[in-house]
Amino acid sequence: MGRWTLALGGLLLLAVTALAASGRWSAGAAGPDAPRPADVAEGRALYLRQCAVCHGESGRGDGPSAAGFATRPADLTDGRIMNPLPEAFLVNVILNGGPAEGLAPTMPPFRGHLNETQARQVVAYLRTLAQPPFQPGEALPVVEIPGAPQQPIFFSHLIHAGSYGIPCLYCHADARRGPAAGLPSVERCMGCHRVIGAQDNPEIRKIHEYWNRRQPIPWVRVFSVPEFTYFPHKAHVRAGVACQTCHGPVERMRVVGARTGRTLASDLLHLVGLEPPAPPLTMGWCVNCHREQNQRGARAPLDCLACHH
Repeated sequence: MGRWTLALGGLLLLAVTALAASGRWSAGAAGPDAPRPADVAEGRALYLRQCAVCHGESGRGDGPSAAGFATRPADLTDGRIMNPLPEAFLVNVILNGGPAEGLAPTMPPFRGHLNETQARQVVAYLRTLAQPPFQPGEALPVVEIPGAPQQPIFFSHLIHAGSYGIPCLYCHADARRGPAAGLPSVERCMGCHRVIGAQDNPEIRKIHEYWNRRQPIPWVRVFSVPEFTYFPHKAHVRAGVACQTCHGPVERMRVVGARTGRTLASDLLHLVGLEPPAPPLTMGWCVNCHREQNQRGARAPLDCLACHH
């Protein structure tokens, strides 16, 4: 009996540890509080020495070298674009160059000239230039999903959906009228990128190559449901369910990934007699969501035939 108790206790500890380590969305470290004035002052000095030649002393992308670029350097004072960008994103661009975040290589890496502390000081200074003004907490941490697949093009939802605020349904237009969300056609991408980044960004050049060959972009699928399950996006969109409810904070992901289905942690907890919350995007998770919505006055179906027919 003692050995069984010890074994069950060890199994329970393993299950709880696995559950704690299996958070659905893995966010990076939260940004710091308001920077010290000394850091802002040091960041300004570093910016004027390293960055102003391209971005200009005022940060508006009008430095002495700006005219030599096919795409004008970013206006770092535009708070509408800059404020939602996480500190980790900006530090990564400064230290490792534009390609580290899917941007053009005309933004070179400064790792040999700045360390991480100095890069954060530059970011602290840039935050003071933003109009409308930057508010602490406005830029949420980057979310990284372990095992997220590498895509044929480095498409950053963090830039498109996060910084520029492009609505999900602009690219995934089929979600409002059909069972699947769908993917944007190459023509939809070219609507913006026929001009934007076309001359100096290798990732955008790939879009042009698919367009010229009249080939679709072979995106790697991230979210899927079993063949015996019917999941209509249209009904959920019309019910006002936010995309992030099922897909997570995509607007904070460099590369979209998903951690779905049954997990070892959940199975172990059930094995020892506990009832943990259903893992995301499993049948139990969906049914629980429908029940919660119905308590708020919705009419979400609970009949098996709603999804399995």
